[in-house]
Amino acid sequence: MIVLEHSPISSSPKVLGGALVFTGTRVPVQTLLDYLNDGFSLGEFIEFFPSVALTDAEEFLRMLERSSG
Repeated sequence: MIVLEHSPISSSPKVLGGALVFTGTRVPVQTLLDYLNDGFSLGEFIEFFPSVALTDAEEFLRMLERSSG
């Protein structure tokens, strides 16, 4: 079991209709996946979306990797 004091992602019906977003932002996690798929680096994504904490983006990617493997 994983217990997080701070989850890097959240979902609320009041924020973008319940889409998964980075906690404390209105940036959907799908946006990060789209940017990476289009060849942008994680650093470039953070430059474009400075409201997303680098640590949150990194943790989300680790969570995604663990869930798929």
